[in-house]
Amino acid sequence: MSQLTRRGMLKSTAAAGSAVVVSWFGSRTALAGTNSLLPPAVTPGRFSYLTQAEITFLDAALSRLIPADVLGPGAKEAGVTFFIDQQMTGAFGRAETWYMQGPWKDGTTEQGYQLKLTPAQLYRVGIKSTDDYCRQTFNKKSFAELGATDQDKVLHGLEDGEIELIGAPAKEFFSMLWQNTGEGFFADPIYGGNRDFAGWKLVGFPGPRYNYVNEIEQYGKRYMLPTVGLMGRNGTLARKG
Repeated sequence: MSQLTRRGMLKSTAAAGSAVVVSWFGSRTALAGTNSLLPPAVTPGRFSYLTQAEITFLDAALSRLIPADVLGPGAKEAGVTFFIDQQMTGAFGRAETWYMQGPWKDGTTEQGYQLKLTPAQLYRVGIKSTDDYCRQTFNKKSFAELGATDQDKVLHGLEDGEIELIGAPAKEFFSMLWQNTGEGFFADPIYGGNRDFAGWKLVGFPGPRYNYVNEIEQYGKRYMLPTVGLMGRNGTLARKG
């Protein structure tokens, strides 16, 4: 990430197809033992893992990674903090399907994730250690209390590995935060992020409607139907029964 901007996020995430990919984190276990093809919809606002201090940190960080602007809401407004919270309580946060045994040695980029920390543990350690660094560096101010310029400096320092965190490598922490931010902004709202289809509307994706047969040959015409998710027009609407 060379620039912490909305446009940079769209180039690196939407161009890779994330706008049309429904998040699979946690859905594997959610589908098991049910008669529905859909995972259970989350209940907006009910945080399950993150502490208030962690929520405050993520709200501030997400506001710099994908800020709100004239094009629409940013990651914070789209509920990405809540999306991350829900992922941390599921199979992804617990690394249930990952090999998590030692030895833990520094690997190459091609070898993927090499830490002994689960994603949930990485967030807990990374957030606290980043806030501790900020208090030591910026006159006892936490990350959320810093101005935008200093927040950007800290995020770039994490990304480049220039900041040394206690208990977790900065680059790996930032990499996961950046990855999950994109996923939360573009995944189906049923998973808690992409509130009001903010990410999809930004890139012009109308959602996974059951069929587009009538529109396929309507070349050059504006698509007029409303954006829909797996739960319809309200992506987080709790199902009956």
